[in-house]
Amino acid sequence: MTVMPSNTTTDALDNALPYLRRYARALTGNQNSGDAFALDALELLVSKPELLVGFGAPKAALFHAFHLIWENADDQIAPPDTSLEVRAQKHLSKLTKGSREALLLSSIEQFPTDTVARIMSLDVNTVEDLLRTAHADVANSTKGNVLVIEDEAVTAMDIESTVSAMGHTLIGTARTHPEAVLLAKRTDPDLILSDIQLADDTSGVDAVEEILRNGRSDIPVIFITGFPERFLTGQRPEPAFLITKPYTPAQVRSAVSQAMFFASVETLA
Repeated sequence: MTVMPSNTTTDALDNALPYLRRYARALTGNQNSGDAFALDALELLVSKPELLVGFGAPKAALFHAFHLIWENADDQIAPPDTSLEVRAQKHLSKLTKGSREALLLSSIEQFPTDTVARIMSLDVNTVEDLLRTAHADVANSTKGNVLVIEDEAVTAMDIESTVSAMGHTLIGTARTHPEAVLLAKRTDPDLILSDIQLADDTSGVDAVEEILRNGRSDIPVIFITGFPERFLTGQRPEPAFLITKPYTPAQVRSAVSQAMFFASVETLA
């Protein structure tokens, strides 16, 4: 008997699609390529709703559909257009097959290990091995100078502690757009980690755009927001790395390592 998606399931898939696009974008290093993979996954799930069976949530089933396509794709990575993307592909080639996917699914998308295993059609032990390998790989990624743009003192301290414990150098924390621009000009950061909404109602997005426009345009950026769906719309260039509030230290570590390791970013327009 054919299983047809209910209205509730359809709504759940619509809600999950921005997160799949984020995931696909991180894997491919290219927004258009990532969006194409995500759309193919959604179309596969709609055409074969029996894939929903065995998953506790439609979101996991959607990611599984993505992996069915991803594993059989001839060209997983879009041709690099910039020197930044060329470096990204060199970094990516150093990762053990499957470890990057497992790390993103576990740390960024917050799927439990057994769900990651079902998504990737692997056993739990294999996924655990992939995660250990991934953490070892990213631990050896390039260390650099990190600028934090965050107006909440407690949040800033948590981020600073996590970044410093990873071996990166914290070069300063800014609370407003003007402070961030001035600090970046003085310190030349290798990575920017920025909240979206800042203390004086200025925008972290605007601050980052000005920093990239006036200095190095290839600095990887991680944005933090409580409303990721507002930025994962496909209507404009998006951040490659986006942490959703509330977040865990593991998510920050993973995003920082991924950003430094893969170094692929397009700023919000």
